[in-house]
Amino acid sequence: MALAMCMAAPAALADATPYQVVDGNKVDAQTLSGWRTWRALACERCHGAQQEGAVGPALTASMKGLSKEDFRKTVLQGRVDKGMPNFDGSKQVVDNIDNLYAYLKGRSDGAIAPGKLQEAGK
Repeated sequence: MALAMCMAAPAALADATPYQVVDGNKVDAQTLSGWRTWRALACERCHGAQQEGAVGPALTASMKGLSKEDFRKTVLQGRVDKGMPNFDGSKQVVDNIDNLYAYLKGRSDGAIAPGKLQEAGK
């Protein structure tokens, strides 16, 4: 029974992928909105232009072990003691929190290349 559960896990994970990407830089509209939110808020000031870290942690590494709920909590409520402000007062962030997660998860997974993105199919 345990073997069947292990074999089913990859399919479940594939279904849970929050982004769609083609050729590394063409993404679905929601993920593109997440990238645009990243850019508009200049998150690279702390997390680096390629999410490799600067004053703040490397998101390409930390997103690997961060659940979607923990991500939402961290971004919206902040970690003020560690220098991460809260963004729950930003309409753009609140409206795009799942899209931002999708973008950063795609970067962390290595599926989305660093740099400029465009919408797939356009």
